[in-house]
Amino acid sequence: MVQLSAGICARLNAASPEDQDLLDGPHTVQFLSIKKVNAGNASIDRFRIIVSDGINFIQAMLATQLNVMVTEATIGKNTVAVLEKLTCNYVQEKKLFIILALRVLETTTDKIGDPKPFESQDSNATVTPAPPQITPAPAAASSSSSKPQQQSTTTSRGGRGSIFPIEGLSPYQNNWTIKARVTQKSEIKTWSNARGEGKLFNVTLMDDTGEIRGTGFNLAVDELYPKLEEGKVYYISKARVNLAKKKFSNVNNEYELSLERYTEVEECLETTNLPVIKYNFVSLGGLVDQPKDTTCDVIAIVKEVSPVTEILSKAQNRNITKRELTLVDQSGFSVRMTLWGKQAEQYNVDDENPVIAVKGVKVGDFGGRSLSMVSSSLMAINPDLDECFALRGWYDSAGVGHSFQAQSNMGGGGTSGTGSGFRRDEMRSLAEVKESQLGQQDKAEFFSTRATIMHIKSDNICYPACPTVGCNKKVIDLNGTWRCEKCNKSFEAPEYRYIMSIAVADYSSQAWLQGFNDVGLAVFGMPAGELVQIRDTNDAKFNAILHKANCTTFNFSCRAKQDEYNGNTRTRYGISSIKPLDYKEEAQRLRDLLHSEWGR
Repeated sequence: MVQLSAGICARLNAASPEDQDLLDGPHTVQFLSIKKVNAGNASIDRFRIIVSDGINFIQAMLATQLNVMVTEATIGKNTVAVLEKLTCNYVQEKKLFIILALRVLETTTDKIGDPKPFESQDSNATVTPAPPQITPAPAAASSSSSKPQQQSTTTSRGGRGSIFPIEGLSPYQNNWTIKARVTQKSEIKTWSNARGEGKLFNVTLMDDTGEIRGTGFNLAVDELYPKLEEGKVYYISKARVNLAKKKFSNVNNEYELSLERYTEVEECLETTNLPVIKYNFVSLGGLVDQPKDTTCDVIAIVKEVSPVTEILSKAQNRNITKRELTLVDQSGFSVRMTLWGKQAEQYNVDDENPVIAVKGVKVGDFGGRSLSMVSSSLMAINPDLDECFALRGWYDSAGVGHSFQAQSNMGGGGTSGTGSGFRRDEMRSLAEVKESQLGQQDKAEFFSTRATIMHIKSDNICYPACPTVGCNKKVIDLNGTWRCEKCNKSFEAPEYRYIMSIAVADYSSQAWLQGFNDVGLAVFGMPAGELVQIRDTNDAKFNAILHKANCTTFNFSCRAKQDEYNGNTRTRYGISSIKPLDYKEEAQRLRDLLHSEWGR
């Protein structure tokens, strides 16, 4: 049987937030129960854990980034685990422990020992009950033992009071101080309308428990904007906690801070126990599973960098600068990431292929899968991370000559979405697609199918595109030179790109599918420019290539959506990805099917 860290609950019960060595563990404990404690309309689940050392038990909250351990049943009742990092604060005059990191040892059905609760440290003390809480974290997570009055002074730092975790903030606390790093600071924005004029700025603050957005208006801008710098750590207090306006923020927090003129900001000059930026990286190959308009963290090699260009924003009626980076990683995929405004103008890296880590980048479905920096996104060049060193080593040894599959594989067609990856277990026949009326609602729908090419339209099979990396717009022939209106440049020759319309069939039905450059490359096995040259010089060879492409079978991931053409409404099927059959993989799939419950 695993030996628990006897007495650790008593030590934690007497601990203060300054006892960092104790809070950093490791401590072997057992979880007697795990309970969801959400209240009101909170969208983020919170879990309270009863922690036992076999002698006593205390209550703690699980940091939200560890919620997946509960939802995936990695931890549960009577799980034995090692607590590797905790934080301790006081909320509503009660002690609050938050588990920041843990490691599971085993799951058992038996309770170890006969743990008892702690009695009040002062039986004569009168404990004033806390007011009802709407927010789940502070009240539900508090320990059963109250904080004696004399401990209040021992937990203060230079008269600032107890340091609160960002995760524990709510509109129902008043006297709090957070110790947070500024991960993003916006430019000062101004507005003018019928009600007057004003200005504002916002910052993103983070600590070991989470992050929160802060916004200052008018006088607060003059007072606080010069004090706050990106990357530095500050003690911040006397700001109002409000419900977050999700329309203006991508920060993962139900609340946000309203920075006032009297908000206190003091730079933290300590060199230890500082909050560090935490990432939850998604591979570029995994972006197909990320819903559109959500944010995620990525780390990748910058393979290509486009020059800065300008586009006209119809919404703002002004020109906006942009730059596109082509990112690659070990998953074998590449994706375009767009930088905007000053982000685009200030990107200037001497390394030819640096590693970048981006926190809070927005996922889009423009041309398959794409990424876009937003105001709260944070980019680090060649960060001091293990993932960075591993990625650098892989690229220098093997990745530099690798051929990558584009996530943004549909040119400007935008034919992908949340289901753009091929899903064999959800594969449908073409008849099922039509009978289900996929794409005939207001939104796009996605499906996977296996079909054989029956015919390829040969007219308008490709178009002359701008050679600028990431542009792909059609260029115009002006007396021997090719003009791109988007890039405002002329070129001696265009780069031809495929625009495909193919008829496919399976055992049940047939359909027309639309695709772009990656589809043509997969079908013909040559660049569009090479096929154009053959078409212009050898018509018989061109027809032979088209004929050879017929009767080949592919796995397709498609997007179904209605559009209107010449007054008629129709459903179009756009190809998100196309893969030739891997017969070894298909045979293994059939073998596994025979050994499944279905085969028995």
